[in-house]
Order: sequence, then C-alpha cells, then structure tokens
Amino acid sequence: MQLTPLDPWIASKIGANSSRLTRSALEAYQLARLQDTIQTLRASSPFYRAHLAGCPTELTRLDDLAAFPLTTARDIQQAPLQFLCVSQGDVRRVVTLDSSGTTASPKRLFFSQADQELTLDFFHIGMSTFTQPGDRVLILLPVERPGSVGDLLAIALERLGAQGIRHGLVRDVARTLDVLFATEANVLVGVPTQVLALARAVEARRFPTPPVQNVLLTTDHVPASIANALEQAWGCTVYNHYGMTEMGLGGGVECVARRGYHLREADLLFEIVDPQTGAPVPDGTPGEVVFTTLTRQAMPLLRYRTGDISHFVPRSCSCGTCLKTLARVRSRVENVITLDTEMHLALADLDEVLFAFDPVLDFTATLEQGDNAERCLRLHLYLNGAAHDRLLADVRAALDTLPVLRSGRLALSLTVEPGGGSLPLPPGKRTLRRADD
Repeated sequence: MQLTPLDPWIASKIGANSSRLTRSALEAYQLARLQDTIQTLRASSPFYRAHLAGCPTELTRLDDLAAFPLTTARDIQQAPLQFLCVSQGDVRRVVTLDSSGTTASPKRLFFSQADQELTLDFFHIGMSTFTQPGDRVLILLPVERPGSVGDLLAIALERLGAQGIRHGLVRDVARTLDVLFATEANVLVGVPTQVLALARAVEARRFPTPPVQNVLLTTDHVPASIANALEQAWGCTVYNHYGMTEMGLGGGVECVARRGYHLREADLLFEIVDPQTGAPVPDGTPGEVVFTTLTRQAMPLLRYRTGDISHFVPRSCSCGTCLKTLARVRSRVENVITLDTEMHLALADLDEVLFAFDPVLDFTATLEQGDNAERCLRLHLYLNGAAHDRLLADVRAALDTLPVLRSGRLALSLTVEPGGGSLPLPPGKRTLRRADD
C-alpha cells in the first residue's frame, strides 16, 4: 500500500537522513522541540510563567510531560493575551471562537505569519493523499477572510497544482449543486451534515450523480452513517480530517487505508489522558485527546485539552507509516450522558442510528431534567420531505436498540420537521444540549 505523504514531509522537516522516517528520530526531535517550547513559555507567556511554577525545569523523555498541568479552554477565555509569546504587531491573524454555552467568554487565538505557513504546509501535503495536480476541488468552508480555513486550503491546493474552487459554506443547496456540476469538481471538502444535505436534499433529485471522486469531511466528527450514505449516493471515497483552530486548524488526516488519522507530529505532540484524572492512558484505551504545540510562535499551548474522545490505534498501519494513528473521533466529553457506571449515551450513538435513515438531514438532541428526577431526551429531526407513520415507527425501533433508551432509564420525546431539503441548522460542532445551557 502507498506510504502516506506525511512521512517524507515530516522527515524533511526534522532533518532525518532519509525520506523513510523512523519513530526514534521523530521522538528525539519532539523532545528537543518540547524543551524549547517550555523554555519559550516560561520566558514569554505570563500565563505559563505562573502555570508552570514548580514544574520540572528539564525533561529527559517525552513521558516526563505528564508531570506538567493541563491547559483548558477556560484558561484561554479568561486571559487570552496572557498566552502571547510575540508582540501584538507580529500577530497576522486573530480568531474568535464563541463558546457553546450562553455565558462563557469567547476564545481568542493568535497566529503569526509563520504559524499560518505551517498550516499551509500541512494542508498541501495532507491533501496530496487523495488529490492530484489538475484536480478541481470544491471548498465548502469559510473562504471570505484572508487566513480563513478555506482561504488557506485554496492556497495550499495551488501549491499542489490543483484548482481550489472557493465556494464557502453551503447556504443554498440548489445553488451549491449548480456550482458542483458547472465546475465539474472531482474533489470536495466540507462539513459532514452540509455535504450530506447535498446528496439527500430534494433539489438533488434533479441532478445526475456528480463527478466527485473523493470527499474530505472536516470541522466536526464524521458519523460512519454519513460517510456510508455519501459513498453509496455518489460512488466516491470519503476521508476524515481531524483538526481544530487551537491546533492551527490541521491535526491529522487519513491515509488510503482510512483507519484513523495520521498525525502532524513534527508540529504537534499528542497524548490521550483520563478525562477525570488527566493521567495518560495506554495505547488502545479511550480517553481525552490532549496536544502540545512544538513549532508555534504567537500562541504556543502546552497539554491543551480538546474535549475529544479517542484512542491511539496500537497496531501499525498497512500504509507503513511510523506516525501514530489516532482513531476517528466519535464524541466529545460534553456529548455523553452518563446514568451510572454501566449506562452511557453519546451523541455519536444517535448519529449512527438517525443518519442511517435517508430522509434525515440533521437533528437536535436536548437533555431535560423532569419532575421526580426523571430525565428526558428530546430529539427533533429535520427531514428532506414529509414525515409518515412508518418512518417514525422505524426510527423509534432503531433508537430502542440503544441500551439507555431500551432500559427506560431515559425517557424519549421525538418530534419531526418536514422540509423541502433546505439546510436546517447552521454548520459547526454539533452538541448534545442541556436544557439549562
């Protein structure tokens, strides 16, 4: 099987002797860069100067990082400028991320020109896994502002010799389908539920199968049911990308084996920790993804909690890479309902059940606390056509296969909203809402 293009790229970045990267060479590089990053944080970041007080001054191995405290989104929300390690004049782009809650302050993240160049470099190499020179790539991500994710992707595609078609987020399904066919795009990059709407919406019925060969889904976790639906509808191959703004947008991408993300390990050091204790867990054990930046200038982050749940795949990938493989992120810590040690329900469980039904475009899930301590899960489904009794019965039967709902420990309220195929919800990370949020 073809070696992932990340290997020779990372080998060149770390100064390895050959294009065949070794794990020992990579980890030696990571340890050196980690030492440099910690020194920079102590010297230049007011937040980390206080945060790391009492921590070891030297690391002899990567495992020593476990002795350092974690960094949280709340830390950034409270004092973002305290994280800056360069002058504000050296900041090229500032990104403000609203909190999913109603009262929390937004996060502000700072990037230098060099930081954005690192992202361009990763996008260039990562896209080359399934994109060739001359390909036409329809970008269904924000493209309006310089330095936005779609803008950087378009620039990276130019370096690859491909044509990046700057569309932006899907606002009108029919219009986007017109663009897809008019441009004859054979690669598409977008938000999972938005791309699903293109395949399932009423407007799609007047078009033949689009010429798309490969799809990259990003910005949110990708349910297998969505990937399967796209591959069946379009005859394409669906890849997953993992990243978040705090990482510098890019964290990892699947190779042709599609068994998880190969990680951007020259720029980021990843850990999996117990969400409750913060202690590292063995490979193969699910936990929270934590990362440390190794090459960031403006706003380096040490042991940043992502809130994403995943694990390192212990077996080597058939592509031959020495890079770690992060299993596909299925859920976030906040998107899991725990009734007791044996009863859990994740938003991802609902995704796999509900998106398997062709009429479903999207849904909202809200957990409510009722009288007598009873909890109720309220599901509101958005459909691409009219609702009918058979569909509702089939959906209820499918939901009843989930142990938490079958047990009766969690009441279920199901409502539907028939539609004509227009996008029902704005893009972004989907959440399991709490009634008091």
